[in-house]
Amino acid sequence: MATDASPKYRTPDFHPEISVTPSSTTVSVAETHDGLEFWQFMISGSIAGSVEHMVMFPVDTLKTRMQALGGGGGSFPVQQIGVRQAFNSILKLEGPAGLYRGIGAMGLGAGPAHAVYFSVYELCKKFFSRGDPNNSVAHAVSGVCATVASDAVITPMDMVKQRLQLKSSPYKGVADCVRKVLLEEGIGAFYASYRTTVVMNAPFTAVHFASYEAAKRGLMKVDPERASDDESLVVHATAGAAAGALAAALTTPLDVVKTQLQCQGVCGCDRFSSSSIGNVIETIVRKDGYRGLIRGWIPRMLFHAPAAAICWSTYEASKSFFQKLNA
Repeated sequence: MATDASPKYRTPDFHPEISVTPSSTTVSVAETHDGLEFWQFMISGSIAGSVEHMVMFPVDTLKTRMQALGGGGGSFPVQQIGVRQAFNSILKLEGPAGLYRGIGAMGLGAGPAHAVYFSVYELCKKFFSRGDPNNSVAHAVSGVCATVASDAVITPMDMVKQRLQLKSSPYKGVADCVRKVLLEEGIGAFYASYRTTVVMNAPFTAVHFASYEAAKRGLMKVDPERASDDESLVVHATAGAAAGALAAALTTPLDVVKTQLQCQGVCGCDRFSSSSIGNVIETIVRKDGYRGLIRGWIPRMLFHAPAAAICWSTYEASKSFFQKLNA
């Protein structure tokens, strides 16, 4: 999912809150964190993820347009275009509305995908950790399970979104795209890029975690006064932005493969004989060279860097709302 600098990369552990009433020795345990119940945490993450994708959608459209190039079925390399050229072309030919085609599909998919991520993550963490809150291996495995599950929810809508983002898209809207794809290509077309998405998100998450923690430690050294304030919004947003940009840049080739698979056969895009990652990469390299695998890396980085800051800000605001509500 766009998938990327959302709260799922730094999900705080849930710790048991124990309360003992004076009249009884019964101990009640409620899974809470920062004064929030589990469902409130999940909703906060869903809101943050949805806002992140909605605000940054125009940049995502630029990335899709640049990555989907290379169609036509010919053997000649495509002309490389830059971010400014792609942006000006959309505004000139389609107007500002062209930057938002397909936003309805992302609006339908982002919220549920984030909700699935949080619920699956917590269920798996409870199962694998066996009561050990410091079991990092259990957290990693739980994160993978959550990613696989959430990608299963977001991938169909992501495919619809990207097809609507294409120049001269033949679809009138989300419903029209879903109907035509089902009739002409079958339900399998919605998941043609699922394997690539999962393979991409695994290293993305790993790079994001490592670079996020490194960036946070570096920021703490630059401003020692913040060292005791681990929950500083500025530190989290800045470190998250740097980590998201780095992870996005390194995983761009797989994102290009995903886009090509989701848009194949539409608006002149190539149609592949199989959904094999190797087959798609080989085709791209043969036609466009290795440069074809990094198309759209600039807007991809421009998407994930500010998206992290937006996501964390919205996430903390949602948490504050629920904290006040509970109080």
